[in-house]
Amino acid sequence: MPANSSILRTLSSNSRRNTSFTLEQAAQASPTLADLAARVRDSAARLQAIEDLVPPPLRASLAPGPAEGDEWCLLVQGNAAAAKVRQLTPMFLDRLRRRGWSVTTLRIKVRSRR
Repeated sequence: MPANSSILRTLSSNSRRNTSFTLEQAAQASPTLADLAARVRDSAARLQAIEDLVPPPLRASLAPGPAEGDEWCLLVQGNAAAAKVRQLTPMFLDRLRRRGWSVTTLRIKVRSRR
């Protein structure tokens, strides 16, 4: 009987290896990935909340960054776009607070073009 149980374990591990999962299923199965996925969705929702305050030509230069506590990071492509975002920061923070996020600090991270 030990040989059969060894074969069953091998078949079982092979079938697990061949099972495919979507990223969403994997994220839900792992607490760490589920937390990461929730943080990504939250950051994307923050960007969506302020998007209409951003001039249309500038929107493609923005990407959501990490949020921790009362601080959110906005990734900006280029120095000129970052300068404009700095001018708009008070409006962004006000909008985010009115939509339910307790953001007091907006960090702007400039991404260089490569």
